[in-house]
Amino acid sequence: MNFVFISPNFPQNFWQFCDRLKNNGVNVLGVGDAPYDFLSDELKASLTEYYKVDTLEDYDAVFRAIGFFSFKYGKIDWLESNNEHWLRLDAHLRRDFNITTGVQPDDLALWQSKSAMKPVYKAAGIPSARNHKVTDLAAAKEFLEEVGGYPLFAKPDTGVGADDTWKIENDAQLEAFFIEKSDYPYVIEEFVTGDIYSYDAICDSNGDPLFESSFICPNVAESVNNGTEVLYYVTADVPEQLRALGRKALKAFKVKNRFTHFEFFRLTEARKGLGKAGDFVGLEVNMRPAGGYTPDMMNFAHSTDVYTLWADMVCTNSRRLPDNGVHRYCVFASRKDAFTHTHTHNEILDRFGGRIVLCERMPDIFSAAMGNQMYTALCDTIEDVREFSTFVLDEQAKIVTPALFR
Repeated sequence: MNFVFISPNFPQNFWQFCDRLKNNGVNVLGVGDAPYDFLSDELKASLTEYYKVDTLEDYDAVFRAIGFFSFKYGKIDWLESNNEHWLRLDAHLRRDFNITTGVQPDDLALWQSKSAMKPVYKAAGIPSARNHKVTDLAAAKEFLEEVGGYPLFAKPDTGVGADDTWKIENDAQLEAFFIEKSDYPYVIEEFVTGDIYSYDAICDSNGDPLFESSFICPNVAESVNNGTEVLYYVTADVPEQLRALGRKALKAFKVKNRFTHFEFFRLTEARKGLGKAGDFVGLEVNMRPAGGYTPDMMNFAHSTDVYTLWADMVCTNSRRLPDNGVHRYCVFASRKDAFTHTHTHNEILDRFGGRIVLCERMPDIFSAAMGNQMYTALCDTIEDVREFSTFVLDEQAKIVTPALFR
């Protein structure tokens, strides 16, 4: 099998996808814009060959790279980046090289447009917040009346992460949004009060999950915009209502042969038309693994290897690595340098050293969303998660992830 991996060096832990493919006997071919000497030794060892382009934004250059690999190694069987930013690039390359193992360009709107997601949720019977494609101030005020008033939440119709998002709480802020927003399309949604839960899955060619996981996280947009610290944790088990809705979403969004990350609100108060407190509401779908070190946290929490599970899905359309039944919590707590803390770095290591599985400074590119100094620990109970979180982040833990302390 010839597998082209787009941008295999970013994020840095993605070399493990390539490594597990190689372990399955796959010919792994990398295309990226980083110089070869900048690749990690682990990634170099996982690739049969690497083709550098000046920029992955240059479609013709990437097309030539795939053409070179096709000429040298034969037909390309798979092409993937596992990266939301390159979904469109991946899809167009599949179409142009007749690679049928992934999504094609005509299907992308369903996955990338937040406004296009809403009818899919509705057809699948998954509640989701009402939204409005932004046109002008008058139309936005009509939508405001429809949903019963402020607050509202505005975000780009397509996009990843918390950049350029707005919480709008009054007429002045709504008017400022229309003056200051960028030119690309936005949606405005009714504001939902709830905790964010993920539904993460690796699914086969029928859209059936081979692996499922969930984590509870703060509102990343508020963390970025307000400069708060970061705390989230992978749960030992997926809540049953969330599991059922996640599986419905896999089918509704026609997900096949992918590692996916869906986000849901769990309501903290009843909302007319959405549900009662404790119910789950669809937020958005992301057709890639959860960001940062979350895949590694899933490994720790579930005593597994999601990179192997994904590679086995690619190669055998099945799960070959069994579930050994050991499931715990894995918590990520990351400090920002702007805050002072009760306990020092050494005190954290002294108290939790046996539980800490990752500890490092975060790259500056991620610091706004993910903090500066992170500690990731394994915990047996939710009480252990609370103890660790408050020791590392003090009262900030209760502010950024209130779900943990309910």
